[in-house]
Amino acid sequence: MSPSPLARPITLPNGTVLANRLSRSAMTEAMADKFDAPTQKHFNLYRRWSRGGLALQTTGNVMIDRRYLERPGNVVVEDETQMPALQQWATAAKSGGAQAWVQISHPGRQCPMIVNARPLSPSTQKLKMLGLFAKPREMTTEDIQDVIHRFGKTARIVQKAGFDGVQIHGAHGYLISQFLSPTTNHRSDDWGGSLENRARLLRAVVQSVRTAVGPAYPIGVKLNSADFQKGGFTLQDCKQVAKWLQEDGIDLLEISGGTYEKMSFATATSDEPQRESTQKREAFFLEYAREIRQVVNLPLMVTGGFRSAAAMEQALTEDGIDMIGLARPLCVHPDGAAHLLDGSTDKIGIIEDGLTLGTGSWGINAQNWLINLVNTVARVEYYVWQMDRMAAAQEPSSKTSANALGLMAGYLGKSTYRALRRKPAARRAQSSQA
Repeated sequence: MSPSPLARPITLPNGTVLANRLSRSAMTEAMADKFDAPTQKHFNLYRRWSRGGLALQTTGNVMIDRRYLERPGNVVVEDETQMPALQQWATAAKSGGAQAWVQISHPGRQCPMIVNARPLSPSTQKLKMLGLFAKPREMTTEDIQDVIHRFGKTARIVQKAGFDGVQIHGAHGYLISQFLSPTTNHRSDDWGGSLENRARLLRAVVQSVRTAVGPAYPIGVKLNSADFQKGGFTLQDCKQVAKWLQEDGIDLLEISGGTYEKMSFATATSDEPQRESTQKREAFFLEYAREIRQVVNLPLMVTGGFRSAAAMEQALTEDGIDMIGLARPLCVHPDGAAHLLDGSTDKIGIIEDGLTLGTGSWGINAQNWLINLVNTVARVEYYVWQMDRMAAAQEPSSKTSANALGLMAGYLGKSTYRALRRKPAARRAQSSQA
C-alpha cells in the first residue's frame, strides 16, 4: 500500500524540508510570566506537541511590543533580555523532531483596554465588543516605521534563540490585517486607499524580516482569505496580495479568515454563500485557498475544520494544498498527527456541534448575539483549558461539556489577573504613548 499523501515531505522555496504535510497552527497560550517571558508551562506544552508526529508547529501570537498585547499573558520579544527562556522554549518545541516557528504579531486596535487604553491602528475605528477595547489612535508615519523595525528585530532574536522560522500574522483583524482592510484603514496617505497602499505595511514587514534573518531562514505569512464584512478585505484582494507575497519571497502562506467582529477563524462559519460541494467538506477556508492556488505556486497551508484523514488527503491531492494546519484537534489529541500518519486512526478532534457549552437558553444554538459571543469565546477557552492541562504535564481531558458563562468569566478573570501582575516597568511601557 502506498504511503498517505500526508506522509510526503515538502521542500519550501528557501530549501527547508518539512518531514510531512501536518502542521500545528498557532493558538494563543497566554502563559507568559510577569516579565512577558516564556515559562515552564510553554516548555511542557510544546514538548508534548513536538513528540506527536508533526512536521511543524507554530507558536501563538508572540508580540513585538510589550505596550500592545493581544491578551495578557502573551510572550513579548522586543530585546534579548529573556534569551535563556526563549532558547529553552525552542529546544522543547523541537525536541520530538518537529520544526518550530514563531508567530510574530502586533494586535493594533485588538488590544484589550485592560492592557492599553490607547491602542494603535491605521485609523480611529473602535472595535465595539462589550466595551473591552478602547478607541485607537491613528498611527503616524513614525509609528508605522517603528512597527516595521520591530518585526525585523523580533525575528532576528527568535532566530538567534534557535527557532526554525517565523510566521508574520497578517490575519484575524490584527494590525497588518487592519491596514489591509478598507473597513479599518481610512487613510489617504501612502499607507491607505488603494490595495497597493494598504498592502504596503505587510510587504515592508516581510522585507524587514528578510533583511534581519537572511535568505535561508523560512518566513511564513498568515493571511485572511476575506474579512467576511461588507466593504472589507475580499478574496480578490487576497489573491493579489498573495501574488505580491510570492514576488517578495515568502516560503509558506497560511490561509484563514475573519476578524474579532466576524470570528470565522474561531467558529468556522460565515455569512458568505458557499457551494454545495464546499458545505460538505470539512475545511471551511478550502474553497478560498483553491482560488488562491490559481494565481500563485508558493506553498499553501489551510487551517480550520480538518478532522478526517480522508478530507486532508483530498485537499492535498485534489485542491492543490501543500500543508494541513491543525489547531483544536491537537488540544484534545496531541498525538493525532502520528496516529493519522501510521493509519491507527482516520479522524482526530471532536465534533464541535457535540461540544456542550452551558444549558437551556445558553446553549450553542442560541440566536441572541450576546449569547453567541459568549459561546464563541467559551469554545476558544475550552481548548485553552486543554492546553493548560498539558502545560501542567497532564493529558487532555476527555470531557466534552463545559459551562459557557464559567469559561467566559474565567477568561476575563485570568486576563485581569495577568494584566495586573505584570511588572510595573512593563505596564509603564504600555501607557507611554497614551
